Amino acid sequence: MSISPDFKRNEAVGLDLGWLNHIHVNKAATDRRAASLANRRSVKKEYQAAWLLKAISVIDLTTLAGDDTPGRVERLCRKAMRPLRADLVEALGVQDLNLTTGAVCVYHEMIQHAVPVLQGRLPIAAVSTAFPAGLSSMETKVREIELSVAAGASEIDIVITRQHVLTGNWQALYDEMLAYRKACGEAHVKAILATGDLVTLENVAKASWVCMMAGADFIKTSTGKEGVNATIPVSLVMVRAIREYYEQTGFMVGYKPAGGVSTAKSALQYLTVMKEELGNEWLEPHLFRIGASSLLTDIERQLEHYVTGNYSAAHRHAQP
Repeated sequence: MSISPDFKRNEAVGLDLGWLNHIHVNKAATDRRAASLANRRSVKKEYQAAWLLKAISVIDLTTLAGDDTPGRVERLCRKAMRPLRADLVEALGVQDLNLTTGAVCVYHEMIQHAVPVLQGRLPIAAVSTAFPAGLSSMETKVREIELSVAAGASEIDIVITRQHVLTGNWQALYDEMLAYRKACGEAHVKAILATGDLVTLENVAKASWVCMMAGADFIKTSTGKEGVNATIPVSLVMVRAIREYYEQTGFMVGYKPAGGVSTAKSALQYLTVMKEELGNEWLEPHLFRIGASSLLTDIERQLEHYVTGNYSAAHRHAQP
């Protein structure tokens, strides 16, 4: 992952309730903008292939199942390092890209199985803080972060306490996020808002702001375990908060949609949101990730169609 030497990691700037009090989300306008993105014609042919290769490079290839095994995690890591079949890489002429996914994302217990396979070539993201509900003691959640960093995770995906948002206790949310950021140390922290639980788009916007003000490196939509996960309207609210935060502070915060992003078409929509709302700088792995497990298989099928003119069965593509 290449990051500009001028890139400044987000830092805590203090909780400013004045910023929150001015937040208002026009839901009707947000929905119209989301619909315009959904109805837009997709890019085609070699342009689509190029965008799909970009999508691969920002995937957090994920396995967060109760039946995860060391073997499954090892396969996931190997797939992350070689996400496309060799014949497709050759046919597309992209050998020089040395294409990989953005990271792998696993539970704490599986970090030990990812480390020897990846050997530092890709970041390991660990979900933490009593994922997915986040309902453990603060002491337990902070210790979980510290253990994951010590085990080799360079990114920590934390879950916020939703009740802080639902009750408007912004100081408690800020203090919680600040403690998580401190516990991560040099590891980057992604704040999972669980937007499907937050009821309103204004709550999503305010939670985004508070987490960024407390030093979150990324804000992320979902755990993938809620009834509603990543959506385009929620993404618009979050990336616009990122844009406004950058304008106010000069800090560039990353964005990660997760949960339900399983098709190449949906990945292209999220790439479009990032490009049009934030610009090309936010299309790189240090500022954009897509949390997904089955997405890579569909992208690989679409690229095979581009190369051969035929769709292959999903089972022909290695499953992570």
